[in-house]
Amino acid sequence: MLRSVVSEGRGVSTVFALPWLVARDCGFFEEEGIKVEFRENRQRQELPLTSIDPKQVDSIRTHSPFEDGEVNIYRACEWGQIRRAFDSRRGGKVIGKRSSVAVMAIVSAPGSRYTYPQTLRNAPISVSYHNGNHYATLQMLEGFLQRSEIEVIGQHHVDGYKAVQNGEVAAIALTEPWLTVAEKQGFQKIIETHYSGSEIAGPEIDDETYAALRRAEIKAIHVINKDRRKWLHYLIEALPEDVRGTITPDDFYLPRLRFVEPEPYTRDEFERAYAWMQSWDLIAGGASYDDVVDNRIAASELRI
Repeated sequence: MLRSVVSEGRGVSTVFALPWLVARDCGFFEEEGIKVEFRENRQRQELPLTSIDPKQVDSIRTHSPFEDGEVNIYRACEWGQIRRAFDSRRGGKVIGKRSSVAVMAIVSAPGSRYTYPQTLRNAPISVSYHNGNHYATLQMLEGFLQRSEIEVIGQHHVDGYKAVQNGEVAAIALTEPWLTVAEKQGFQKIIETHYSGSEIAGPEIDDETYAALRRAEIKAIHVINKDRRKWLHYLIEALPEDVRGTITPDDFYLPRLRFVEPEPYTRDEFERAYAWMQSWDLIAGGASYDDVVDNRIAASELRI
C-alpha cells in the first residue's frame, strides 16, 4: 500500500477533485494513513490560438504531469478518459467513475442572437478538444442539428471566453466555476447537461491503496453534500486572479453541483461511449474494455 499519493486537483480540474480536497482538509486521508498532495494541470503541447482539427491535438496535453510520472491519479470526462487511457504510454487505466457529476452549458454573449440550439447551425463554438466541453457539446447539439452543421473550434477556455465577448465566436461550452462567472456577467445559457467522468490511475495504485482513498473520499462526499457552499472557495481560487473577485460562493446555483459515491465503470458504458466516439472519428479502432479499464472500485468494495 502506498503512503503518499499525488493527485491533480488545482487549476481547471479543481471541481472534479473537490471531494479529495475536502477529504484532506477533514483529515480523512490521514485517518487512512495516506498523505495526499495536489498538483496543477500542465500543458505539454503548444497550440495555436484557434485550432480546427482535433486529430492534431494531443489528448493528454493538459494531463502531462501524470504521463511524466509526477501524478498518480486524475479525473476527467468519460470520453476523454477512454481516449487518454488508450493513448497513455505509462500504463494509465480507468479505475472507476469519478464522484463529481459535471455540469456543462453552452453560452453566448449578452444580447447575442444565439439564443437556442438551432441558432448555432454552422456557427463556431469554442471548446477544448478531447475534454468534456468538446464531447458534451457534440452530444448536446446532435439532437437539434445535423452533425455537419455543428462547428466546434479548439481554444483555451480563457481565450474562448474573450472571443465570445468580442463577437469573434458564437458561443462557448463552460463548466463550473466559469459557468457562474458567465451568468453573473449576463451570458445567455443556450443548453445545459450533466455527464459522468472517470479516474485514471497509474499501475502503482494498488487495490488496497485505492480502497483507502475511496473510503476517505466517500466521507468527504457526505460532508460536501451537507453544505456545498462552504467549499466553493476552492472553485473560486482556481480562477485567474483578475476573475476571482467577480463572483462569491453565494452566486453559485447549488443543484448544479452534484457529488455521488464513485461506482465501477461498466463494460456496457464503455461500449456505448467508445462506439459514439468512433462515429465522430475521435478515437481509433482496436480499443477494448480490457485495454483501457481496470475496475479497482470493484476490488476496493471488498475492503469498504
